[in-house]
Amino acid sequence: MKIDSRDVTGTAVFAALYVVINIVQTVTVGNPTIYGPVQLRVADFMIALAALFGWSLVGGVTIGCFLTNAYYFIGAPDVVLGPIAILVAASLVMFLRKRRLLACIVGALPIGLIVGGYLRLFFPPPEVFATVPAWAGMIASVTVSSLIAVAVIGYLVLSALSRPNIIGPLKSRGLKVVAEK
Repeated sequence: MKIDSRDVTGTAVFAALYVVINIVQTVTVGNPTIYGPVQLRVADFMIALAALFGWSLVGGVTIGCFLTNAYYFIGAPDVVLGPIAILVAASLVMFLRKRRLLACIVGALPIGLIVGGYLRLFFPPPEVFATVPAWAGMIASVTVSSLIAVAVIGYLVLSALSRPNIIGPLKSRGLKVVAEK
């Protein structure tokens, strides 16, 4: 298998973009939105873009998540399992790319299940989920947050970037696109 230099460059750019968006969100909004029980990571919208940019984006957001979680270290499970959740989510989006909205919805679920499953070790679930077991409340909270980031914001960005007048100039400058609608 030959590795295209555009794939390596794309992976690095996507990883850096993921980290920068998380840093900006942390500085402007505050740390709880990135690492708390309502884990609305705006950078997770990039997961939806796997339908357009393929493996370089999958690798980029996975590495970006690892770097972000390692920098803002809350525990080993977060550094290991967070990137795994992102890898699974972005891979699902890529494989289901022909049905983009479904791909974005399905792509949000592994984050909710995996991250929500271990995040209860570090935080209690939001009060709105106080009537259910802590593990279920945390999974529900992170799933809702992921649906907002991936299935709403991500799908909207994916739709906007997929327009011919946007993607055409990007491709002419060397951007590798996996599949177009």
